[in-house]
Amino acid sequence: MPVKTLPPKISQREAFWFWLKLGFISFGGPAGQIAIMHQELVEHRRWISERRFLHALNYCMLLPGPEAQQLATYLGWLMHRTSGGLIAGGLFVLPSLLILIALSWVYVAFGHLTWIMSLFYGIKPAVAAIVLHAAFRIGSRALKNSWLWMIAACAFIAITILDAPFPLIVLSAAFIGGMGGRFAPRIFALGGGHAPSSRNKKQAQAFEPAVIDDDTPTPEHARLNIQHVVMTGFLGIVIWLASLFLIALLFGWRSPLTLMAWFFTKAALLTFGGAYAVLPYVYQGAVTDFSWLTAAQMMDGLALGETTPGPLIMVVTFVGFLSGVSQHIMGTDSVFLSGVIAALVVTWFTFLPSFVFIFMGGPVIEATHNDIQLTAPLTAITAAVVGVILNLALFFGYHVLWPQGLNGRFDGISASIAALAAIALFKLNSKVMHVIFACASAGLLLTLCH
Repeated sequence: MPVKTLPPKISQREAFWFWLKLGFISFGGPAGQIAIMHQELVEHRRWISERRFLHALNYCMLLPGPEAQQLATYLGWLMHRTSGGLIAGGLFVLPSLLILIALSWVYVAFGHLTWIMSLFYGIKPAVAAIVLHAAFRIGSRALKNSWLWMIAACAFIAITILDAPFPLIVLSAAFIGGMGGRFAPRIFALGGGHAPSSRNKKQAQAFEPAVIDDDTPTPEHARLNIQHVVMTGFLGIVIWLASLFLIALLFGWRSPLTLMAWFFTKAALLTFGGAYAVLPYVYQGAVTDFSWLTAAQMMDGLALGETTPGPLIMVVTFVGFLSGVSQHIMGTDSVFLSGVIAALVVTWFTFLPSFVFIFMGGPVIEATHNDIQLTAPLTAITAAVVGVILNLALFFGYHVLWPQGLNGRFDGISASIAALAAIALFKLNSKVMHVIFACASAGLLLTLCH
């Protein structure tokens, strides 16, 4: 019987170029990004086995934050220690950060031009349809019984009618899930995530051995060490506090930049269920509470986030840029610098917790995997998120169809574009980027015809 040869070790240089490439091609939301990593790392390069890949993914699904970026960070950490995780997670975000800063500046500097306004006129209805489709996709996966439907309905009522704050909804859902995991575990024992298809799983069985295979011993740096876990968590808190104190020292405790740092830290800890789950919270804070930007600008930012690589939560970079500009962070004469500083601060505080979670929790994956006491709260939170996202879709739809309010005129053209976008997403399974491009083109053509 022939002996299978082990693949060569992966150099950090080789890994660097792969993670950089991934940062530029990671379109398609978390499902698409995870599918790309699976295809490249499990099927083609054989850097990690199917089982170890899914094991890491299941852990990332338990965490708040963008699971695709966390998965990249985890895999980089597993292969090349902390430096590998920083490179993988950082490069997953960096291209999107630079692209969104550039697009945000174009939006601020030239957004008043007729042709750019026309593009966004077509894009806004598409965004409303995209958010509605996101609620449907998450709901079809998460709402597997009447109890979970009830949680989603209560969350919708709470945020729509009672104007309940998003953190309270998340905490309430987590409490219900915690109680349910203890007293009614069958209701909350649901799978989920963006796991590869069964066809891919069958293919994986015929693959050559991976660098990190099913039976590969856990690397020394990834073995459970309680002292190391505690120290990593402590270091993460120190870095966060030092960053916050530095901003407060330079700009003041009550400055908009300090408020952004604190607000987006909370947002990072509430992103259970993906980026769409935290968008209502970001909207509630950035638009309603602090008036850093308008609802229309928030929709435009979401559209830009959908059309750039990287996790969708990168929309916070756009939010930060426009917030910095509107609040004149660096003075009225430094518009671009104000936007860049705020965008960098917002992005830093949004993604810092993700790195800490991976480096701190990676070694204890085996202790948390498939534990109903930990997964039940996530299941309940995801159910509540469906109701919250539906509220966001209705809010966007209201602003698109009645741009001057209910007392103003109904925008039939926007309604038609939204309906066509919904048909493309729900019936034709069109890609989000294709829908946005088509709707932007429609908005431009309508303006030229007039």
